[in-house]
Amino acid sequence: MLQLTSKELSFIEDEIRAEEITAKTMNWCASQCKDPELRKTLEQLAEHHQLKIADLAQYFNRAGMIQ
Repeated sequence: MLQLTSKELSFIEDEIRAEEITAKTMNWCASQCKDPELRKTLEQLAEHHQLKIADLAQYFNRAGMIQ
């Protein structure tokens, strides 16, 4: 099984944190939005980023690369 270096794992963790921040920001923007169409778009974008986080976590947990 491929083992990642500490630097590579750190980079991946940074990217996951960035996805989390982006999702939270999109959700906050949606909560502040008065336009229903724009709110829905922002909520969909937030969900997309949340799904990326879940996919990455699942992949790395399954591969045993992140504890």
